[in-house]
Order: sequence, then C-alpha cells, then structure tokens
Amino acid sequence: MIKIIMHGCNGAMGQVISRLAAEDEGCEIVAGIDLNTEAKNGYPVYASLEECTEAADVIVDFASMKAVDHLLDYCKETKMPVVLCTTGLTKEQIEKVEETAKTVAVLRSANMSLGINLLLKLVKQAAEVLAASGFDMEIVEKHHNQKKDAPSGTALALADSLNEAMDQTYTYVYDRSMRHEKRDKKEIGISAVRGGSIVGEHDVIFAGTDEVVTFSHTAYSKAIFAKGAISAAKFLAGKEPGLYTMQDVIG
Repeated sequence: MIKIIMHGCNGAMGQVISRLAAEDEGCEIVAGIDLNTEAKNGYPVYASLEECTEAADVIVDFASMKAVDHLLDYCKETKMPVVLCTTGLTKEQIEKVEETAKTVAVLRSANMSLGINLLLKLVKQAAEVLAASGFDMEIVEKHHNQKKDAPSGTALALADSLNEAMDQTYTYVYDRSMRHEKRDKKEIGISAVRGGSIVGEHDVIFAGTDEVVTFSHTAYSKAIFAKGAISAAKFLAGKEPGLYTMQDVIG
C-alpha cells in the first residue's frame, strides 16, 4: 500500500483527495500538512513538513504556489518523491522543479485529469493532419469566477501539444481587440472565459474551409483531478529521480 502525505490537506482539492484515498485500497494518507490544523481528517495534520514524523512513500501537493519553494527544498533534502499539482508557478519555480527532479522523482502536469492527458495526445495527432492541411487552430477555455490565472495551464499545455506537432512554428495570440488585421495562418488563438462555478471546460477547434473539427473536455467535478493525483502518486512511489508527467502515468 502506498503511503501518502497530503500537502494542503484542508484545501478544497486536499479534502476531495482525502475522501477518495480513504476509499482506495491501494493507498493511504498517513499525514497532512496545512496551516489549518483544526479540521478532522482521520489522520494527523501538521502546520509544517518538518513537524511530520509519519513515514511515507510520496507527497501529493495541492496547496499554494507560495508554499512550493519550501516543498521542493524539503523533497530534495529528504529524497521524497512529490506529485506537484499546484498551478500558476513562476518561471523561476518551474526552473527549480527541473533542478529538484535531478535528485528526486517529481511529477508535474498542468492538469491531473486522465481525460485531459489523453486529449493532449489526440489533438497533437489531429494537428499533424489538419493544421498541415491548412486548418486554423483555436483554444477556448472556461473556468469559475474565482480562478486567478488566465489562460489556464491546461489551455497552454494544449497549445504546446499543437505547436509541438507543427515543429514549434506557431505563435500564441491571447487578445485580438487591438489588432486590425487578418488572422495569421501561423497562430494559435487562446481565449479565456471566467464565470459562475464552471469547474473546467476546454475546446480545441480546428477550423478549415467548409468544415470544423472540435475536441472538447468538460470537468463536472474536482473528483477527476483527485483521481488523477492518486493515480500519479501510485505511479511515482519508488521511481528513480526525474521529471515525470501524467503522460507517463497513462502510458
């Protein structure tokens, strides 16, 4: 059985992961880390990683970008594998993730959903056929009104998959309001919608002459991200140092 430390256990995602892990016979959350130590979780909760004395195989992080630097330092020092789910990291933090992965197993993905990670493969294959035949590529993402970053990390990951298929020859366009010119054939438009309680929707649109092909993914609850995080934890436990993604998990 894989033993997990839940970093950010009393946040919204930490609570969903805790609930699903309790129903999973293949893993167990043995401790949680959160500034709020009062909530009852069925396992001990500490305010810092240093206070935690429980032995574990992997840390699952769904906390805050403010806590990522210290988390990476801790994992590097203790050689503890970590599934890093926090999004919106700075360029410097991403570089630190890559540096940490040289000495410990780190899994980082823009989206923990198994469906999204399959979609990343599918749109890349589609781009190789459709974009190469002159189809325009656009991405529209929708999220709840509390999401701070835009476009979403998932939208950018989808754009990167499309661009990789086209040998990195495309540029990303986020706003056309100040432009008075025709669409460039070598651009990927990315639009963000924020409103209500939308968990997450992503459309990848291939628009050609007289036909449109759309790949869509809709998240109806945060449980899909929690399931992906648990699958990632099971995969990462015991792995050699390196930087992994959900693409490695789904194979």
